[in-house]
Amino acid sequence: MDVSLRQLELFAALPDFSTLSAAAAHLHISESALSQAITALEKAVGEQLCVRRKARGLTLTPTGQRFAENARRIVTDTRELVLGAGRDGELRGPVKLGCYSSFATNVVPELLEGFPKRHPGVQLEIMVGTNEELLSGLEAGRLDVALVFDVSLPVGYRRRRIYATRLEVHLHPDHPLASAPAVDLAQLADEPFILYDATPGTRNVTDAFSARGLEPRIEARVPQISLVEALVGRGVGYGLLMSRPNTLPMSTEGRPVVIRPLDPPVTVSHVVGIWPADMSLTPRASALLDFAVEKLGTS
Repeated sequence: MDVSLRQLELFAALPDFSTLSAAAAHLHISESALSQAITALEKAVGEQLCVRRKARGLTLTPTGQRFAENARRIVTDTRELVLGAGRDGELRGPVKLGCYSSFATNVVPELLEGFPKRHPGVQLEIMVGTNEELLSGLEAGRLDVALVFDVSLPVGYRRRRIYATRLEVHLHPDHPLASAPAVDLAQLADEPFILYDATPGTRNVTDAFSARGLEPRIEARVPQISLVEALVGRGVGYGLLMSRPNTLPMSTEGRPVVIRPLDPPVTVSHVVGIWPADMSLTPRASALLDFAVEKLGTS
């Protein structure tokens, strides 16, 4: 059996693309050369690994999907073997971190500023996205680890806690409840609510109100936390957002916002680092999580 590491590397990338031409362009190889590499692998394996149709694009067979997963592991393990050979304990190489968009601005700057200083031989790459995008990136091997809320996560992932978080109310400074040390969710039920409409944020809020037998009066649904804070800063309504490190009580327009805890507290959860259960963290990814815990704190 004559199979090269390069062939495995090429095939491991195929699940990320819907056409052979797109895969070839990303891999900086001609489409014909990529097709020949696939054909050679199929001859070695003795089974069809993918279906190539110009009109319908590229589809991996069930055998091809398993082969791509195993090829990715082999390529990753080989890369780690090379990076670790002959080193004196210094970390070197890339680490690809995914971060959930709603808290990325509160955690990514801390990591991008500090981690490379501590480990100058490591190249930190960041992807910001939705839960769905980050999970897809982990499964396809485009990410080493991702920071997400530990809410509604599918099975098959290992996790490490980074910091605790809970719902807090964001109010205009002139709101009658702004001077209170804490706010009861029942006091907000009749107030205009600016909903951060994104998974898992929407579920967090829905569960919080339902648990108290309440229903929020939704004034607006917006897809960005910055829009929630901007509308709160203008007095359009209140917001309910998960607590985040490095948060300034101010909207993006420079208007002040008052942040208060809920009493009784609701939706206590954690931001966690996750990775596929069938994959081992690289030393670089493990060091990055250590750094995140140290700088962002746990409880």
